[in-house]
Amino acid sequence: MTLREHIVELRNRLLISVLAIVIGTVAAWFIYDEAFRLLTQPFQESVRQLNPGADETKPILTLNGVGDALTFQIKVSALIGLVVSSPVWLYQLWAFIAPGLHRSEKKWAALFAGLAAPLFAGGMAVAYWTLPKGIAILISFTPHSVQNLIEIPHYLDFVIRTMLVFGIAFLIPLVVVLLNMLGLVPASALGKFRPYIILVIFVFAAVATPSGDPFTMCLLAIPMCLLFFIAEVICRINDKRRGRRAEELLAD
Repeated sequence: MTLREHIVELRNRLLISVLAIVIGTVAAWFIYDEAFRLLTQPFQESVRQLNPGADETKPILTLNGVGDALTFQIKVSALIGLVVSSPVWLYQLWAFIAPGLHRSEKKWAALFAGLAAPLFAGGMAVAYWTLPKGIAILISFTPHSVQNLIEIPHYLDFVIRTMLVFGIAFLIPLVVVLLNMLGLVPASALGKFRPYIILVIFVFAAVATPSGDPFTMCLLAIPMCLLFFIAEVICRINDKRRGRRAEELLAD
C-alpha cells in the first residue's frame, strides 16, 4: 500500500471507531439512571459503614452548578459509550497494525489481546469491591461537626482513577510473561530480584492508589504479588522448554 492508501485506511477506521463510540454514548444515555446508581453505590455503602450519629453531618454527593447535572450525564454516557464500543475500536486498531506484523508477532499480540481484557476487567472489579472501604476510611477523617459535601464530578474522577490503576496494574504480570516469551526477561532474573520486585509492587500500590489508605494498598499489592508469582512460574516453564529445544537442536 502507498502512503496515501495507508492514510485513507486510517481515516476510515477512525471514522468507524468514532461512529461506534457515538452510538454507544447515545445508547448509554437511556441507561444513565442505572449507571449512576452503579457508580454511586460504593459511596452509599461507605456512608452506611460509617453510620454517622446525626443526619445533618452525613456525607452527601452534590452538584453545585445549574448545568452540572447535564454535563455530568454527558460525561458518564460518553465514558460508558467508550467502554461498550471498545470491541469495535480495538478491532479497528488491530486491523490497521496487524498487516505490518510478522507471524510470530501476530501470535503474541493475539495472546496479549485475549488475556489482557479479562485481567483488566478483573482489576477493575477488585477496585470496585474495595472502593466502599477506601472511601469510608477517607471520609472518617471528617470532623464530627463538619458535613462533607462531595462534588459528583470529583467523585467520578476518583472512582475512574482507582479502577484504571487496578486494571493497569493487573496487566503488568502479563507484560512480564510476554517479555519472557520474546527472550528479553529470563526467569532467573525474576527469581533473583523477587524481593526487590515485591517491595516495588507495594511502593507502587501505595503511590498509585488515589485513596492512599493501607487497606486499598494491600488489596492492590497482594493480587499483584500473586499474579507476579504465577508469571514467574510460567516464565520458568517457558525457559525450560526453550532450553530443551536448544539442546535438541545441538544434538541434531
